Amino acid sequence: MNEQVRRQPDGSRRALSAAYDTALLDLDGVVYAGGRAIAHAVASLTTAREGGMHLAYVTNNAARTPQAVADQLSGFGLPTGAADVITSAQAVARLIAEQVPAGARVLAIGGEGLLVALRERGLEPVFSADDDPAAVVQGYDPSLDWERLAEAAYAVQRGVPWFASNTDLTIPKERGIAPGNGALVEVVRIAAGGTPQVAGKPQPPMHRETVLRTGARQPLVIGDRLDTDIEGAHNGAVDSLLVLTGVTTPAELLAAPPEHRPSYVDADLRGLLAPQPEVTADGGGFRCGGWRAEAAGEVLAVAGEGEPLDGLRALCAAAWTQAGNGSCRADADKALARIGM
Repeated sequence: MNEQVRRQPDGSRRALSAAYDTALLDLDGVVYAGGRAIAHAVASLTTAREGGMHLAYVTNNAARTPQAVADQLSGFGLPTGAADVITSAQAVARLIAEQVPAGARVLAIGGEGLLVALRERGLEPVFSADDDPAAVVQGYDPSLDWERLAEAAYAVQRGVPWFASNTDLTIPKERGIAPGNGALVEVVRIAAGGTPQVAGKPQPPMHRETVLRTGARQPLVIGDRLDTDIEGAHNGAVDSLLVLTGVTTPAELLAAPPEHRPSYVDADLRGLLAPQPEVTADGGGFRCGGWRAEAAGEVLAVAGEGEPLDGLRALCAAAWTQAGNGSCRADADKALARIGM
């Protein structure tokens, strides 16, 4: 399980798909980017499932319904049912339902996924601040326009309780990194002030929703973002695997504070199917595979040869151990270039 202050990536003698009963997978940046499956994702997940691992897909994207997400995954060759998909829309709908009267009106600024989740909780979506809503909620929707954001601002200004499915500032798309729901939440905050209650990763409501819906007993969170997936795993005291197929860069990983440090790191979802190499102390440094890394003051250095990921794991240990806060940054780019990353 997750330790309070992680000093180095963990090792595993068993393949992660055998060591954990359930994979709690982020979608954007892990399984797909927009409408395209990420390389090796489908084959790796198929093998993990055939070996007995339960796959659950946990996404901060509130735009689509679980069934729509399941249909997309099935189209990629990953047979998936709606019950295997957990969204931040479901988490925020439960959070709202616990605080407003049954059947209350909720000003919904989001897509179909948010509307369906609200109705699942017996709440009535409305679309104007003049409809006397008991709450206002924002969820990601790429078709949102100025008028709908303005309705949210009007409601928040009037003191209506404000909720957000998530506050991810960006979202990976086929053409690059695009603004996420958090950027639109900021638009409303600038206009109206205040701070919403947030349900999605890394907040506890999302972890609670996931556990309630999957029944996972020994889960492994898999994601591409330090500030949502990995921090959410840290908050839930469960292990995590960071894959480098989305937004997080190796340099950001080296600088990660304790709550953003994953249990394991790998290039992509093939990391589920293999043991994870051990990082071992070696004098004043750390060794993984053919690489040895150390930190002198705030300067990182690495020497050796072998798999670049082993070098990155050794560098993580050196950086995270330095002052215990991941502040070792000087020469990080040079060290990463030395290992080929």
